[in-house]
Amino acid sequence: MKVTVSHQNDMKFEAKTSKSSFIIDCPTISPVEYFLSGLITCSATDIILIPKNQGKSVTDLVVEGDVIRAEPHPAKFDKLHLTYSFNSDADDDTQAARWVMASLETYCSTINTIRDTTQITYTIIHNGKTIRENEKMISGGGSNIDLGDISGCPS
Repeated sequence: MKVTVSHQNDMKFEAKTSKSSFIIDCPTISPVEYFLSGLITCSATDIILIPKNQGKSVTDLVVEGDVIRAEPHPAKFDKLHLTYSFNSDADDDTQAARWVMASLETYCSTINTIRDTTQITYTIIHNGKTIRENEKMISGGGSNIDLGDISGCPS
């Protein structure tokens, strides 16, 4: 995978991938917000695709991410809580929970990239009922690794 980011003007940048391009309008939307959006979207796509591959479907999917960041800079993610809310024709709530856990523990490469430095928890609301609340990921869990100071686009 390769991405090229080019400065356009002011604090606008164009990101080009092999498939498309988009404008990053900083600080209207900060790179950290794009990053969190990418993490969430990675997992959200799994929550659609995993059931589909099992002959099931998910509707009304909403995934919220709430991050607590370290102080001071580089203000890395210390804690991330994800709330998954969706309806489905899963056989039961356990199957629906397994879809989320498979995304978090195995398939979502972006979340798995940060799991060793970020404590990740999740809540699942399936067919209007909370079936998991503030559960911790099985693996990872964060650490106290100091990645040092960097300066860049305001976040």
